[in-house]
Amino acid sequence: MAELIPVNVVIADRNYRLRIEPADEEMVRKTVKLINDKILEFKTNFAGKDMQDYVSMVLLWFATEQHSSGGVMPELERQEILEGLSKLDGLLTKALQA
Repeated sequence: MAELIPVNVVIADRNYRLRIEPADEEMVRKTVKLINDKILEFKTNFAGKDMQDYVSMVLLWFATEQHSSGGVMPELERQEILEGLSKLDGLLTKALQA
């Protein structure tokens, strides 16, 4: 088991200090970004009294997405696929130019 590393994340304008596996850091940071992006989306599109309302809306959205997609976060998965395809395209372009 790898040594846990400390990571500071900000969700809904609040700081949280976590201890996670180094291999999980990228996934945690992408998840935090997704959560904060959804909070901003809900703040712009829906009326709410305070940040707790928006966090609750995101929690409901997140749980629904998990349930409907069988546990896969589609937005994160799509981004990873696009990044992989971009890298593959670069490698193919480089190989064809050689």
